[in-house]
Amino acid sequence: MFGRRKPDVETQQQEFAKEPESQQRQLVSDGGAPALPVQPFWRAIIPVIACGAGLFSDGYINNVIGSVVAILALEYGDVWKTSNAKQYVGAIAFAGTVLGQLIFGYLSDHWSRTNSLLVSTVILVIFTALAAGSYYQGDTIGMFNILTAWRFFVGIGIGGEYPAGSVGCAESTGELKAGQRNMWFILFTNSMIDWGFVVGAFVPYVVAAACNNDHLSTIWRTSLGIGVVFPISLFVMRLFIKEPEEFQRNSMKYAKTPYALVLRFYGFRLFIVSLIWFIYDFSSYSFGIYSSTILANIFDSSTASLTTIFGWNTVINLFYIPGTMLGAPLSDLIGPRYALALGVSLQAIVGYIMAGCYDKLAQPGMVGAFAVVYGIFQSLGELGPGNNIGLIAAKTSATGVRGQYYGIAAAVGKIGAFVGTYVFPYIVKAGGDSETLSAQYPFWVSSSLCILSAVLILAFLPNIEQDTIALEDARFRAFLEANGYDTRQLGLKKGETVGSGLGSVESDGVKTV
Repeated sequence: MFGRRKPDVETQQQEFAKEPESQQRQLVSDGGAPALPVQPFWRAIIPVIACGAGLFSDGYINNVIGSVVAILALEYGDVWKTSNAKQYVGAIAFAGTVLGQLIFGYLSDHWSRTNSLLVSTVILVIFTALAAGSYYQGDTIGMFNILTAWRFFVGIGIGGEYPAGSVGCAESTGELKAGQRNMWFILFTNSMIDWGFVVGAFVPYVVAAACNNDHLSTIWRTSLGIGVVFPISLFVMRLFIKEPEEFQRNSMKYAKTPYALVLRFYGFRLFIVSLIWFIYDFSSYSFGIYSSTILANIFDSSTASLTTIFGWNTVINLFYIPGTMLGAPLSDLIGPRYALALGVSLQAIVGYIMAGCYDKLAQPGMVGAFAVVYGIFQSLGELGPGNNIGLIAAKTSATGVRGQYYGIAAAVGKIGAFVGTYVFPYIVKAGGDSETLSAQYPFWVSSSLCILSAVLILAFLPNIEQDTIALEDARFRAFLEANGYDTRQLGLKKGETVGSGLGSVESDGVKTV
């Protein structure tokens, strides 16, 4: 009477874990792996949206800062150029994001997916608002330093969205109809980041147009401040979601995590996923941040207005959208692994073409052609690694360590972005006095890195099927049992009711499922 009742899914997982790995993978491909019951679409999609869509803020806040930096350079001239803030404002959020990903990766595994999301949202809202209102007793340098500090804490809030939100989103897709799970995960994670990039480019354009390219302080402060609107609206939705079913059944929330065994089982795979994410962010975020600068160099900077530059910046960012939207169903059709490899291979080809033809494209009269080719380059990056690297990170580890696994991979990716913002100027500088070589070198480097990513993907990453999360939980459970770990500890603590995650107790003290 007082024993723990094993849910059907858990029993299936234990039986599944006894099968040879080849048979397990065959069962997955045939749809026979243990999985959660499929919920009605409207009920299952709400937690997917609530968990994943917060990454819109990541795209918006990281992209809008490129326009803000361009405005600060115009508004403060030599004061800006000689300040340390010039080096830090655009990139400091990446450092905060890395810290947030690691902290919230741990909290999402050992505390709560949903509560971690709520905390990260609050941090994001507060410090985005403070950044927009940055001020220090009328001192310009002091204001730059305050803005830099607030941007660091904004990064911590963004960092929480990755492990807590994306892994919760991945686990929630398990309750959707098979054949569409990867697509819905992508649409509410990476696609949200890309739409955030587009809006982050468009808002400064609208504000600059409303201000007639004047009142520069109003333009950048308003552009930053608008970043609080979306996370506030999402916060309300997150108040009503519960812990994902997969987390409730297989978490290590109240169990000691056997990190030595985890590293044995997932260490190499985590290294490969992290390396691919590093390579992708190294190129994509660097190009994204400097797109306004690239366009400013194409235009005559003495005559081009902010609205002209920001307008073309918006056009370039719109090319993210077809890549991510068309690539989302492709990840279900051919699998994330092959979609990722296809995307980076095509991106490499376009990048080499762009580098070879840059001297002809980089003319004021050819700005339309430049935007199209550069946009295709960016779009293919979204179709491949943009859409699929986060999906692979979220679905190639067991539930008990998924938050930390994903958080580490995402943090390494952000380190790549952080490194890229510093390395790219040196890559450009390597071109010497030749403007053409200075612009070509980044594309040569990025395209070569795409080839490296394709090799790593095909050589070392597993296929991702519709029920891979169930497969990983079963395989990891079998591995732990084979090494003497008591897997009866997995799942929520005795006395909690499945669906609440809040420690409510049934009248007879039995945990029911």
